[in-house]
Amino acid sequence: MSAKLNSNRYLPRFVDRLIERKLGYIGAVEVRGPKWCGKTQSALQHASSWTMMQDPDKRQDYLLLANTKPSVLLEGAAPHLIDEWQDAPQLWDAVRFAVDECDEPGRFLLTGSATPASAPSHSGAGRIASVDMSPMSLAESRDSTAEVSLAALFNGETDCSGYSECDVEEMAYLICRGGWPRAVTLPDKEDSLELARDYLTTIAEQDISRADGVSRNPQYARLIMQEYARVVSSQATQASINKDLKNRDIDLSRDTVNGYLAALRRLYVIQELSAWTPSLHARSRITKTPTRHFTCPSIAAAALGIGPRALLMDTSTMGLLFESLCVRDLRVYAQVLGGEVFHYHDESGREADAVVQLRDGRYALFEAKLGSAFADDGAKSLLALKEKIDTTVMGEPAFCAVLTPGGYAMRRNDGVFVVPITCLTA
Repeated sequence: MSAKLNSNRYLPRFVDRLIERKLGYIGAVEVRGPKWCGKTQSALQHASSWTMMQDPDKRQDYLLLANTKPSVLLEGAAPHLIDEWQDAPQLWDAVRFAVDECDEPGRFLLTGSATPASAPSHSGAGRIASVDMSPMSLAESRDSTAEVSLAALFNGETDCSGYSECDVEEMAYLICRGGWPRAVTLPDKEDSLELARDYLTTIAEQDISRADGVSRNPQYARLIMQEYARVVSSQATQASINKDLKNRDIDLSRDTVNGYLAALRRLYVIQELSAWTPSLHARSRITKTPTRHFTCPSIAAAALGIGPRALLMDTSTMGLLFESLCVRDLRVYAQVLGGEVFHYHDESGREADAVVQLRDGRYALFEAKLGSAFADDGAKSLLALKEKIDTTVMGEPAFCAVLTPGGYAMRRNDGVFVVPITCLTA
């Protein structure tokens, strides 16, 4: 069996660049993210040997070895992959020790779809580097024309051009399908929509109780994910989520709800967007509450029990899930550039759905709008925020952009870019 067995069907991921780079300078690389997002296949593109902890024929032997002689599970040509290492958390310390013993880069790859309930004895700092992986962006799933580069916009490119035929109907499908590699490659659209629903069922009925060994009610898990889906792309507080559950006669204590949400974070199912705190000309209270997001908007659609047609009939919900899709893709593209994604909202109502900030301090402001007809509103909002930022401290934003489902990419007369998310790439 070859590590490149599925190479002909493998759709390259942006995270591959990060894995390759980190293997060149550090002893071990951990690839972490939600299950089914493609971690194992990506890791196999770089591995020369592997140990699959969830192999049903060998699982019990592997767990026994992990407790008695973990070094046996590390044997194999480098880079050696240990898939789903969190099933035996002691392997983290074994890998760390092995790297200390032989200080060579690129020895191990680890994948994990959950944060282990019991933390390893050592952090792995300086020995193990972590790479976060998301479900596929539209560029990776080949649903983007990839004519507009985020890197080029940051580097001052002003000749922004491109065209996507994606309309709101197609976008509704892309939201509900999500970026799950298996869904992306299925030829039947109806079948591809089932993956997110199956994912939700697996999380609610199995994984949420396995995350930390605490038995949880699948019905409550579904209801909590449904309530979380109702507040996607908003700064709803955890207290308001608890209150909304009580208003629906779901009488769970705050600690219980918090426990479910913590388990969903541990499984990389939910992934909040932190607030950006720039220096401003005028004093203003910035909302520090994170924006609520699932790791893929398809989970929200599945939790709400809606498909593309129902989503089209509810433009308010579709707008929020479209924003969440844009955040997912910006996270993937920004990661390649060494950047992070935030949100901004203040008491005066000025906001940016997403702020991408690079390590060198450059930043860009984004608004997500369901069509180019709403680009004016998005541009006005971004320009109003731009005027409020103290550029003597922060510098001018590298650019401002309104993200739409499809249509033409262009630079407006006011300098704001209009970019279909289905034209964007890293």
